[in-house]
Amino acid sequence: MEKTESRSFAIVGGGIVGLATAYKLSERFPGARIALLEKESGVGRHQTGHNSGVLHCGLYYKPGSVKAKLAVSGIRQMVAFCQENAIPHEICGKLVVATGEIEVERLRALQERGTANGLEGLRWLQREEMREIEPHVGGVAALRVPQEGIVDYARVCETLVSKLAARGVRVVTSARADRMVPRGSGWTIETTAGEFTADFLINCAGLHCDRVAEHAGEKREVRILPFRGEYYKIRPERRQLVRHLIYPVPDPSFPFLGVHFTRLIHGGIEAGPNAVLAFKREGYKKTDFSAPDLWDALTYGGFWRFLRRYPSMAWYELRRSFSRQLFCRSLQRLVPEIQPADLDTGGSGVRAQAISPEGDIIQDFRFIARPNALHVLNAPSPAATASLAIGAHICGMIP
Repeated sequence: MEKTESRSFAIVGGGIVGLATAYKLSERFPGARIALLEKESGVGRHQTGHNSGVLHCGLYYKPGSVKAKLAVSGIRQMVAFCQENAIPHEICGKLVVATGEIEVERLRALQERGTANGLEGLRWLQREEMREIEPHVGGVAALRVPQEGIVDYARVCETLVSKLAARGVRVVTSARADRMVPRGSGWTIETTAGEFTADFLINCAGLHCDRVAEHAGEKREVRILPFRGEYYKIRPERRQLVRHLIYPVPDPSFPFLGVHFTRLIHGGIEAGPNAVLAFKREGYKKTDFSAPDLWDALTYGGFWRFLRRYPSMAWYELRRSFSRQLFCRSLQRLVPEIQPADLDTGGSGVRAQAISPEGDIIQDFRFIARPNALHVLNAPSPAATASLAIGAHICGMIP
């Protein structure tokens, strides 16, 4: 813990990563002046408030990557935070299901990866053992991941706001950051709620993080592309088909995880998401459209290289977005009894995915560190689970 009464910080972005960063900053620099600036009228309105509420434990991520390290540390910190603050959560575990023999080898590799990442209690299940846990599951083998869980991230955010206020941290809503102007060794941030000054700027702007970095003088090489993920909810009379969390084995030719089943912390079962390019960075509906956002994507070479790399995937995801039957067909690989009539339209979220100029999806968390600024340029799932660990990691990068 460092006593630095004269130091000041401004955090742009009031999602769970921004809030957790402010929380960790207030621990490391208890005397500092900290302001968190959020453009919406409340915190956690975008990626944080539109995810499925899963506590990810670090099964999928490359051993040694920042994402793997922070996921494993992050779930421990998040569970402890929920326990200390009576936030609804449950470590219910999940099954990762191999739907055919071709996936069994990939599932074995996933087990090895999880073990390398420090996960405990991973258990290989044959078909009969799978059905003892999930009686309606399909497939030929599964990996039981006991550390996975579900949580109320909205309550996490509310609790963080309360704790930040008690520590004297300013959480300013309706404060869209329009300009970041260098002033000496620090910054003046011009927002819709007035001007704020800070010695150090932290960019946790999520869906707009690349633009905020550019406003602060960074060259925008990596760009954010928004991918909408759409969900269905299982009708109440059919919820017995799923008890916990059921996930597919990731397809190496597909850059996203694939549709899965999630039990929600306040009841109900969700199925999804797909991954469709959104025509607006905060485009939660198919009809949402932003000319500047779409132009931003269409004029980026990395977008076209991405499409050339995954043309069939992009076309399939678009078709599945408009077809309940096609969506259901994907779900039937995991739970064969599920039928289109069992699905009600659910919510949606938009994932801020960083894409390189070469058209590659940036898989790991990515940060740009400067003497007076730090930009979080890629923090996809499991960023919510790992948010407290990410906040601590950011604090460790501040000179």
